[in-house]
Amino acid sequence: MFSSSVAAQVDEICSEFGLIPSLAGPRLQAPFLYGKVSVKAQTAQAKFPKISIVYSERGQSPIRLTISKSGNYCFKKTSDGGTLIVDVDGREVDRRNISSFGQAQQREDFDVMVASNEKLAAPPAIPPRLFYPPNEKTIELHRKALEAEAKRDAKAAIGYLTEIVAIDPADFIAWALLGSQHLEQKSFADADIAFRRSLEIKPEYTPAWINVGKMRVEQNQLDAAVGIFQHAAELDPTAARIYQLLGETYLKAKKGSLGVEALNKAIELDPIGMAECHLLIARLYDLAGAKKEASKEYKQFLDKVSNHPDKKKFEKYVKDNPVN
Repeated sequence: MFSSSVAAQVDEICSEFGLIPSLAGPRLQAPFLYGKVSVKAQTAQAKFPKISIVYSERGQSPIRLTISKSGNYCFKKTSDGGTLIVDVDGREVDRRNISSFGQAQQREDFDVMVASNEKLAAPPAIPPRLFYPPNEKTIELHRKALEAEAKRDAKAAIGYLTEIVAIDPADFIAWALLGSQHLEQKSFADADIAFRRSLEIKPEYTPAWINVGKMRVEQNQLDAAVGIFQHAAELDPTAARIYQLLGETYLKAKKGSLGVEALNKAIELDPIGMAECHLLIARLYDLAGAKKEASKEYKQFLDKVSNHPDKKKFEKYVKDNPVN
């Protein structure tokens, strides 16, 4: 039986990110990956660098958190297994594979040593476009919707979110979440209505635009998806994830050069979190017969990701197709 102290630990850490795992499922069954990154300096006068932690689930795009002064992180797991990466100023310093077996809630702590000449970046503030003040009338419904989502009970989540927007029609975040749930169920018409409502209230809400773009991709409306991702990138030009999606959409539309340009932008913005974009570019070059260019991409990927499952295969490609 799980102890109450363990439950308190995960709640304390994840509450920094608006998540209360003990309320999302009984007996610590709600799937969360959490922990603490302890930063140690070589000298007492050392300044710390920018430290991020990236969680990449199999078949999903990586999620990145910049570590604040507390050092805590918390991710909600949506699939079985994945990879957890810690990087310092864009360079990977530690990596752990997360098994699909074991407890639903898993703690992984890291110790990071930094040099005396490195500098710590301040944690990012929440942009106004991503913030909606809590409504006492819907807080409990939001909790229930989160719990239903964690259990992958789409019907219940849709029900709770529908109640929320009925009580508070201005909650653009709830509208976008409702759209996302409909999208997962392939209910495109309902998803479209919810996303449109979210964006009517908050036209600059990029998460809604991103999901609309993903919906257009699923509907094979690639030109429309490109336009949507381009608009999202204009709203948030620092979001590497948007450029990744834009690049992938260009590739689906057989527009390779534009795809490479967008993927390179994603890498520029987030060298570690978007490292797998190198693999997409490498594959494109390989299919085009540009093996040296592909080899460069594989090499850059290996420089950032030291223990990928296909490491030996990539190393062999680089060896067989030397850059110089």
